[in-house]
Amino acid sequence: MRLFLVQHGNALPKDVDPERGLSESGKQDVANVAAFLARGSVQVERIFHSGKKRAWETAELFRVCLIGDGHFDERDGIAPLDPVVDVAEEIQNLSKDTMFVGHLPFVGKLVAHLIAGNENIGVVSFTPGTVVCLERDGNDIWSVAWVVRPELLKSIIVEYTNHGGAEDQDHV
Repeated sequence: MRLFLVQHGNALPKDVDPERGLSESGKQDVANVAAFLARGSVQVERIFHSGKKRAWETAELFRVCLIGDGHFDERDGIAPLDPVVDVAEEIQNLSKDTMFVGHLPFVGKLVAHLIAGNENIGVVSFTPGTVVCLERDGNDIWSVAWVVRPELLKSIIVEYTNHGGAEDQDHV
């Protein structure tokens, strides 16, 4: 089983948008990551988001690419300062690939709890729009399978464009 933990994309400042929806660059970054994952045949059965506008908008961009009309819901317990223990216990009972779209410090602490058993250990460095894929083995041990950060994809797109691949940039 795979678990995908996502920090929402870059959000607008509160004085521009009191609900802090995604900025244009945040939307583009998340759309690029979602398309990249879809091209890599990543699929999920369900996506949960915190309900905050920036998390919902991020989750929606992933939904379009990774599940179509699959299970897509707001859920309690994944807000920035929520404790991770209850969600971690619930995750142990999941059997289908699932994505949680939330916020720091919650997603970072959840990764640390699942991997190291201690939410206060820094296991992964998130930036807005980052996706961390965890895999669980047959002994219910979690490991980090991979991490995709938007700035990595930007560098790939720039490199590809600089080497004559601009006409096929959407396939990076």
